[in-house]
Amino acid sequence: SPEWKSNFNSLAKVYREHLKDFEVTIVHVGSTAVPGLCAKPVIDIDIVINSLAQLKEIIPILVKLGYEYLGEVAIPSRFVFRPSDLSVPNDGTGRLWQKHHLYCCLADSTALANHIILRDALRNDELLAREYAELKRMLAANAQNMDEYVMGKTCFITKILAAHGMSTEELLAIEQQNKNVIPALKR
Repeated sequence: SPEWKSNFNSLAKVYREHLKDFEVTIVHVGSTAVPGLCAKPVIDIDIVINSLAQLKEIIPILVKLGYEYLGEVAIPSRFVFRPSDLSVPNDGTGRLWQKHHLYCCLADSTALANHIILRDALRNDELLAREYAELKRMLAANAQNMDEYVMGKTCFITKILAAHGMSTEELLAIEQQNKNVIPALKR
């Protein structure tokens, strides 16, 4: 949807206003960040941070906006903030927001590199984006659960990451993390 970019920009504006005292970058990642790619209507957002000390100062600000801080949830250096409902971030306007996932990622983390490399590869290669879209449609139609859907995408994603220089060790870690992330979020 063309609205995804606009919805991301509106959310990012709220984060920038509340985090104006911090040196952070706010990036749109995931399938909704790739124009024309089929996606679940959920915006994925990474707030790129420089240190755990910075994260400690940011946590109470995001919690005050209505997010629940969940910690790393199976993926190192990617910290999950779950909105309690569609009014989050509660910026005082009463606005209802599009469903979204919010993460703080350390700038030098594999988690952030994974998000950025995949997004940029799909944005820059129309054929690759079409192949990924076909895979996602097939998995959406045939996967028995979210675990199966996530693992079905993992091989395709790790091939892209490998082609863009990610190490074998990092790729194996991503595969293992993908096996653990859905059960960890269900807790």
